[in-house]
Amino acid sequence: MSIIVNLDVMMAKRKMSSTELSQKLGITMANLSILKNNKAKAIRFSTLESLCKILDCQPGDILEYVSDNNSDN
Repeated sequence: MSIIVNLDVMMAKRKMSSTELSQKLGITMANLSILKNNKAKAIRFSTLESLCKILDCQPGDILEYVSDNNSDN
């Protein structure tokens, strides 16, 4: 199972740059890049809440579950 971070999609919908989001979120560009590129091992609920507030979206707009196994088993 995989959790996919669709942060870049929401940023594009809101026409927000990585620099602007990192400043509003209060994290470094490097940490934002890790999150955007699905390299993060975890995300704090407080960070997710801030992302949702800044991007005016729901957690499900940013995070998506994708099964590694495409069978119905």
